Amino acid sequence: MRPGTEGAHDRTPTTESLFTARSAGGRRERFVSALLAASAAATVLVTVGLVLTLIFEAGHFLVEVGLLSFLLDSEWTPGFRPARYGILPLLVGTLKVAAIASVVALPIGLLTAIYLSEYADRRARALLKPLLETLAGIPTVVYGYFALIVVTPALRSVLPGIEVFNALSAGIVVGIMIIPMVSSLSEDAFRAVPRSLRDGAFALGATRFEVAWRIVLPAAASGVVAAFILALSRAIGETMIVAIAAGDLAGLSLDPRIATQTMTAYIVQMSLGDTPRGTIEYQSLFAVCMTLFLLTLALNATSQRIVRRFRTVYR
Repeated sequence: MRPGTEGAHDRTPTTESLFTARSAGGRRERFVSALLAASAAATVLVTVGLVLTLIFEAGHFLVEVGLLSFLLDSEWTPGFRPARYGILPLLVGTLKVAAIASVVALPIGLLTAIYLSEYADRRARALLKPLLETLAGIPTVVYGYFALIVVTPALRSVLPGIEVFNALSAGIVVGIMIIPMVSSLSEDAFRAVPRSLRDGAFALGATRFEVAWRIVLPAAASGVVAAFILALSRAIGETMIVAIAAGDLAGLSLDPRIATQTMTAYIVQMSLGDTPRGTIEYQSLFAVCMTLFLLTLALNATSQRIVRRFRTVYR
C-alpha cells in the first residue's frame, strides 16, 4: 500500500450516504416547488376573488339601476334625488384627463428615449437616467398638490377663465408623471434593435437623425406602441392627482378649463367611509371599479396583441 492511501476508503461516499443526500435534495426540491406553486396559486386566487367581488356587487347595482341606464344616461348625480347613475360623465372626464396627459407625455417621452438611446453619451445617460427614476418615484399626492398650487395659478395667468379645479392642470401633471414610463419602455425597445441595422444605415451615408427616425423607430414600433398604451392605462388609473386638482363635478363637457370628475376620483370620494354599506351609492362604487377594470384590461390586452402581431424577430 502506498503512503497516504490508508484513509482513502474512509473518504469514499457509501451507497447509503449518496442515497440519503439525494433524498434530502429531493425533499428540498419538492418543498421549493410546492412553495412556488402556492405563491402562484395565491396570486390567481386573489385576482379571482377581486373580480368575483366586483361582479357580485356591480351585479346588484345593475339590477337596481339597469345596464342601459348605466351606460347611456348622461348624468351622474348620486347625491341628488332622484339619483342618476350614468357612467358617461365620469368616462368623459377620465378620457379627457388621459388625452391631455398623452399629449404631454408621449412626444416628450419618445424624444427623450431617442436621445438616450441614439444621441446621449455615457456621462449624459448616467445623469439623466437617475433623474427620470426620481421623477417616477415622486408620490402622486405630491404631484396633485403641485398641480393645484403651481400649475393651476400659472395657467390662470395665461387663461383667465380657467377654474381653480380643472382638467387641464390635472392632465398636464399626469402627463409629467408618466413621462418616465414612456421614455424607459421606449428606450428598451430602441436598444433591442440590433446594432447591425444602425451600422448598415451609417454605411449608406445616413445621418444619426435619419437612422433614429427611419431605421430604429420603425423597427421598435411594436415596443413603442405598447409603451404608449401602457402609459395611457396608467394615466386612466391615476387617482390622487385628479382627486386633488381636477374637482368633483361630473359632466359631459370637453372644455379642459372647467372642473371634472374621473372614475378614480369618484372611487376616492365614495371610499371615505361616509356611505352606508349595502346602499345603492355603495354599490355604485363597485360598478365604477368594474368599468375602470374593464377599460384598463382592454388597453393592456390591446398592447399585448400589438406586440405579438408586429413583433420583429431578428436573426
